[in-house]
Amino acid sequence: MQSFKIHEAKTQLSRLLAAVEAGEEITITRGDVPVAKLVPFPKPERKPRVPGRLKDVGKWDDRFFEPLPDDELRLWNGEGD
Repeated sequence: MQSFKIHEAKTQLSRLLAAVEAGEEITITRGDVPVAKLVPFPKPERKPRVPGRLKDVGKWDDRFFEPLPDDELRLWNGEGD
């Protein structure tokens, strides 16, 4: 574990964060008194992706693929109120 005074930590923050990302722990001190510790943030557990998991959740009938009426299409195109 490395220790840095506040001024050093401020001027080298990017380097210290890179060290923390690599797994190191950094202590920041005011004088000789520890005031903070930089530690790696735990990576969230990700569930494996399952293809087709949402199959049949949403259903569309044939109207979904029909063209929009002219008045609604004009609104989507920013023409009118």
